[in-house]
Amino acid sequence: MSFLEKLVGLVSRIAAALGAVATVTCLLMVGYAVAMRYVFGAPQPWIDKAAGWMVVALVMLAAPEAQRRFEHIGVDVAVSKLGPRLARLAHLIGALSVAVVAAVLFQAGWEAVSFSRMVGLMTDIEGVPQWWIQVLLLIGAALLFLVSSCQALLLAFGREPAMLPRPGDELPRDPLARAE
Repeated sequence: MSFLEKLVGLVSRIAAALGAVATVTCLLMVGYAVAMRYVFGAPQPWIDKAAGWMVVALVMLAAPEAQRRFEHIGVDVAVSKLGPRLARLAHLIGALSVAVVAAVLFQAGWEAVSFSRMVGLMTDIEGVPQWWIQVLLLIGAALLFLVSSCQALLLAFGREPAMLPRPGDELPRDPLARAE
């Protein structure tokens, strides 16, 4: 495993850990909102917005780690039927496709942040600018681009990314992950 791959993996795992913190924070916020509304009769409307922001954070911070582990949505059955060279090419095309999508998402996020800052857009919560939330798109897209580009470089130069599935590998049988 190269230094670049280790560094990208570390950054990706840190982002995923922050995504996990966002998940727990969202859970606690929603639990608090439910208790305040139904037990104490004192709804907290700001929590709905903030919990939505936590969902954006957890998705954008966890997506790069899912990509790094090749746990994203893919056509594993089709790739497993290909020979090793075509399977490598399919993984390379997949990594490049994710990099392109991440670049487009980054550009869209950049434009959204720039516009929000230019016109001074604010959220419904007093004192919170809209761009503070939109910057999560930039962070997630940049990390996703970093991970997928690293994978594409490794595959293009004949190396195997650390988590690359091999022919014959069993798919994880986690019923929760597979919604069974």
